[in-house]
Amino acid sequence: MAWKRSVEYILKPKKRKGIPEGLWSKCLACSRILYTEQLIKNFKVCPKCGYHFRLSAKERLSQLLEDDTFEEMDANLESVDPLKFEDSKKYPQRIKEAQEKTGLKEAVITGEGVIGTYKVAVGFFDFPFLGGSMASVVGEKICRLIEAAGEKKLPLVIVSASGGARMQEGILSLMQMAKTSAALSFYSKKALPYISVLTDPTTGGVSASFAFLADIIIAEQGALIGFAGPRVIEQTVKQKLPDKFQKAEFLLEHGMVDMVVHRKNLKQVLLKIFKLFYIKSVSSIRQDPVVGVERKNSNTNKG
Repeated sequence: MAWKRSVEYILKPKKRKGIPEGLWSKCLACSRILYTEQLIKNFKVCPKCGYHFRLSAKERLSQLLEDDTFEEMDANLESVDPLKFEDSKKYPQRIKEAQEKTGLKEAVITGEGVIGTYKVAVGFFDFPFLGGSMASVVGEKICRLIEAAGEKKLPLVIVSASGGARMQEGILSLMQMAKTSAALSFYSKKALPYISVLTDPTTGGVSASFAFLADIIIAEQGALIGFAGPRVIEQTVKQKLPDKFQKAEFLLEHGMVDMVVHRKNLKQVLLKIFKLFYIKSVSSIRQDPVVGVERKNSNTNKG
């Protein structure tokens, strides 16, 4: 019996305590293993090679806005199934799964918040929600955000991360390109700044509409930005594309964006832009019951 017990002990060793999940992360660029807590403290940027991990809309929100200042707009708007679309799954099922996965109703979060001491209208795309695709509700939320910014005289900041129009809504999704562009046309007449932040990836209908219609276009370091993907373009033109084609740095060299910014510096860059546009800070108008911002008229001292 003693011999039998020893065999059982050899065959069934004591279980070792496993490493908790999520403790380590692997860099997708340099393949280094990173301590997740350290990675988060570094704005989810690899400290070795500078690779920018993708962020969710909620992570973007918490990094840019001051604590407890965000007031969400149109939080309950949800997509329906106007075309009764079905591929391997029904469209409503895909929506439900995306909602459960992300905790969001749609692929964009919009509202008002404070960056530093400046009150702004902000929109954050969530790529994990069906690739941040632009559907009817996404277009509607962006338009309502733009209209609210104009009415309240707030600067507008939209952080994009999208694969483009949502195929399950067909032409209705494509119509959002014209709809959001028209809303920005009216907003531009308010003489207020619109700043577009392009993150990895910003492609398709989003890049072909409001993402590139800003007063200032900022690209996050290393972001993939374009309309069609590099592979599709190569297959179409039958030519090898240049190195780092459609990367943020390539677009900067060719005049498509105004600046490429490291994620840790993005907030400070936005604050400098607000100051350059003569935006009033919240602290300077705290006595006003309606907190707003306004661009100074450059002709005030003339004549």
